[in-house]
Amino acid sequence: MAHHPPEPFRIKMVEPIKLLNRHAREAAIHRANYNLFSLRADEIFIDLFTDSGTNAMSQAQWAAMLEGDEAYAGARSYFRLAEVIHDIFGFSYFLPTHQGRAAENILSACLVKPGDYIPSNTHFDTGYANIRDQGGHPVNFVIDEAHNPTSYHPFKGNMDIQKLRDFIQKTGVDQIPFGMITITNNAGGGQPVSMENLRAVSQTYKEFGIPFFIDACRFAENAYFIKLREPGYAGKSPLEISREMFALADGITMSAKKDGIVNIGGFIAMNNEALFEQARNKLLIREGFPTYGGLAGRDLDAMAVGLREALEEEYLAYRLGQTAYLAGRLRELEIPIIEPPGAHAVYVDAGQLLPHIPPEQFPGQSLSVELYLEGGIRAVEIGSLGFAHPNPQTSQTVHPKFELLRLALPRRVYTQSHLDYVAEILGKTAARSEQIPGYRLVHASKLMRQFTAQLEPIALNTHPLQSSLKLSTTKFNQNLEGYEKSTLPN
Repeated sequence: MAHHPPEPFRIKMVEPIKLLNRHAREAAIHRANYNLFSLRADEIFIDLFTDSGTNAMSQAQWAAMLEGDEAYAGARSYFRLAEVIHDIFGFSYFLPTHQGRAAENILSACLVKPGDYIPSNTHFDTGYANIRDQGGHPVNFVIDEAHNPTSYHPFKGNMDIQKLRDFIQKTGVDQIPFGMITITNNAGGGQPVSMENLRAVSQTYKEFGIPFFIDACRFAENAYFIKLREPGYAGKSPLEISREMFALADGITMSAKKDGIVNIGGFIAMNNEALFEQARNKLLIREGFPTYGGLAGRDLDAMAVGLREALEEEYLAYRLGQTAYLAGRLRELEIPIIEPPGAHAVYVDAGQLLPHIPPEQFPGQSLSVELYLEGGIRAVEIGSLGFAHPNPQTSQTVHPKFELLRLALPRRVYTQSHLDYVAEILGKTAARSEQIPGYRLVHASKLMRQFTAQLEPIALNTHPLQSSLKLSTTKFNQNLEGYEKSTLPN
């Protein structure tokens, strides 16, 4: 059995966690209308829902927070963060935001108008929603190899340059206010993008006069993949590689809750002064004064330290090794996953594991519910619940290429024994895959419906929850009606 590198840290503080019994888990998921977003955190044993803001900060970050300057304007914390961002990312202007989706919102509000198209390798849910909220259309042009879950292409997050060029020529630059790429490609299995591809994407956008923005929330992990896998980069540091990546772009949006290793924070950065002034005005009415951007001074200081720690090679080796270890355990159990594993998560191919559940019945969501029932583990669906959308030309539903369950690993949080437990529980769940039902939507919002959706099992009369909870259809509807009148938890 493979082992991941030893953690390059000692555990200095612990948080107790508790595994509820099966009956309590059944009651909890029923109360949450089968949406794991609506569970209470203390109902979770192992939480692999996201690696965003769920990280353990270092002693250096906690120490930096004590120096946080809470001045409303011009805080010292802002200038310490500005120095770090300029050193790593190199852009002329930046604005802090409370998290990445706020940066995406500001960029979309500045540049997207109804009918516009924004190309990327694969847009993730918040960026996708912010573009659609402005009346735009996100479009994806990841390489074909990304659609083969067993392919070992080293950079399956790459953009298909020919498809991108063809789209630009067909659509016209007037309808493409900016182009993007996501590193690593979260919705496509956490796959990295090569420097060669980033260079080609940059050249293509520049040729057509289209501003190029990078969704950079996992930039350090992408840089380390380039170091390990791309010829000519083995001798370069992750910092040097990062600087080369961002020199190719006109700007970035960043959720520092990922590779900033913080619990809250993000930023938008760019080189265009006119766009900066426009973005600053949007930020003033959305986030706050431009030197705090919706954050406390201590959050800015924690981010400044975390961005540098995320580039440490010992940490990155451990980070990629931990994910590879979990992937190896799942391979041993013959559970289908997206290969090769990325850095921040292992993606289980729920569509392949549950072939009897069609995309419109959300196999990824089905698997997430069963994983919680089996062992108190929370993971997230990356499939039709979150990413199915109407075709702007035909209005027919377009389903994503994969129906996935993402097991996201918070940074510096879980140990190898925790991962062994996750593999064991997933193995037990997979062993009874034919008994797992699909789900239907009872209530859903127009955008980002996965966050607040209410669902029910389709085969409710044969589902294990029906017999154990002894709920009649009438009682279920009464509970649902009461739930709709209540406030959804954060």
